[in-house]
Amino acid sequence: MKKIIVLLFLFVGILQVSAQKYATKTGSLKFEATVDAVEEIAAENKNTSAILESSTGDIAVLTLMKGFRFKVALMEEHFNENYVESDKFPKATFKGKVEDFDASKLSATAKAFKISGDLTLHGKTQKVTANAKISKSGDKITVTGNFDIKAQDFDIEIPKLVSNKVSNKIKVSFNLLLAKL
Repeated sequence: MKKIIVLLFLFVGILQVSAQKYATKTGSLKFEATVDAVEEIAAENKNTSAILESSTGDIAVLTLMKGFRFKVALMEEHFNENYVESDKFPKATFKGKVEDFDASKLSATAKAFKISGDLTLHGKTQKVTANAKISKSGDKITVTGNFDIKAQDFDIEIPKLVSNKVSNKIKVSFNLLLAKL
């Protein structure tokens, strides 16, 4: 009986070692919705959390909407109160998978990947696919990339008064430096 218990603990320990997770709490998530010749509409959140399961390619990202910083404070206020309604919908999440991911083939030279999954923003969930570059150096994996979304796909209303100042296509980019857990 003691041998079975020892083998069980050994097996669980091996599973823990083989399931390598990488994470960050200081990832960068940016968006830009500027229309030509109008004031820049862009923001960045430098406290985005992410976790990557290297054995499966599963990835999850979470960002708090009030964490986005704009160059103009009034834009930040309008963004939180009128557009994304941060008090009602405080976070955005992404749950997806890096397609054809094999952590053993990563190196310091970034390789191109597609990341597909579900983005939940403003209470709505939509499928998105991002173009990404992934590299590994030591115990860290870097995931950078971008994708486009439309505010209307997430029931975010742009008032007609300012609709000519805000792009219909919002460009989202991310930079995640993930450390081994």
